Amino acid sequence: MAIASPNESFHMHWVPPGVTGSPRAIGYRLLVGKEEPVTLVEVARVAGVSKTTASDALRGSGRVSERTRQLVTSTANRLGYSPNASARSLRRANTGAIGLHLPDILARSEYYMSFVFGVVDKAAEMNYDVTLLTSKHLPAPGAFHRVDGVVLGDPLETDPMVRGLLRASVPVVTCERFTGDASPAGIVLSDHAEMFGRLLDHLHAAGARRTALLASSATTDWGNQLQQAFRAWCRSRGVPALLRELTFGAPVDVVQDNVSALLETDPSLDALICAPDGSATAALPVLRAAGREVGGDLLLAACVDGTPLAHSDPPITAIDLHPREAGAACAQLLFDLLAGTAAAGTVRSLPIGLIERRSTVR
Repeated sequence: MAIASPNESFHMHWVPPGVTGSPRAIGYRLLVGKEEPVTLVEVARVAGVSKTTASDALRGSGRVSERTRQLVTSTANRLGYSPNASARSLRRANTGAIGLHLPDILARSEYYMSFVFGVVDKAAEMNYDVTLLTSKHLPAPGAFHRVDGVVLGDPLETDPMVRGLLRASVPVVTCERFTGDASPAGIVLSDHAEMFGRLLDHLHAAGARRTALLASSATTDWGNQLQQAFRAWCRSRGVPALLRELTFGAPVDVVQDNVSALLETDPSLDALICAPDGSATAALPVLRAAGREVGGDLLLAACVDGTPLAHSDPPITAIDLHPREAGAACAQLLFDLLAGTAAAGTVRSLPIGLIERRSTVR
């Protein structure tokens, strides 16, 4: 046994019988265990390089020296790394990254943050990075050489970045349809009209007879579906459609002004549905100041569920859009398009649900 001098560090490495390789690699295999597959992140860590460099080295792409390429390859072999079977089949992929674009004004939305995590979760599973594409850096057509494809969350018809991305040479998947004149390679959508109808029926069954909608902009497929479903439901019951539309990303004071306007327009209002994310909680103080009791003489519901709604007083009924699942579904469709296992124009459905809470129970 060697003895370390006072100025040296000393480590003993126990190597099980039949295990070969450097102590660093052996340590990783013992920690990971045979039940867990070795990931690209672990290969990069053992080789002492970034995940992107490791990916480029194993793909034979990017600016990686031959020495680094050999180091990463030998490390991967030593650890027993095997790329995800689906990732191996990405015939059109070469950058190791996908792009994600969301409207800048919606960055503070809990829904969209959950959507982002869903995209990132799926990308990590496929050993891919996610590059955020912002509207401040609108590239020239065909200039998306740094990503293999793009996910668009609820694309706005008025967003020039969305139009530019849809004209790009890489496949684009959207969450909900684009209401403009361009077509994405794939779409993930939900039946919002059907679920909104269920919410209206729920309010009616609870005694509501004068329901108003604080609507989201019709420049998105989601916002347009809700407005059309509301008007159709009101026509079917012979009641006027009381509706006020908000622009995307409207600040709290604008939301509250519109709630006040609805109450003034029709004092007999006994139910309010708030479509934009966060607008239902913003409406609560206005309703209380007007002397209305939520869950009593006025029912309140939201079209986008979120953590504050479950913990407000009272908890607020909402439609659960499953944003994290939506993000993952969009990323999965994009990878399937890149792999050639999904055809251009593929449309996939995502189930959503209604969570009933005390704000709509008298």
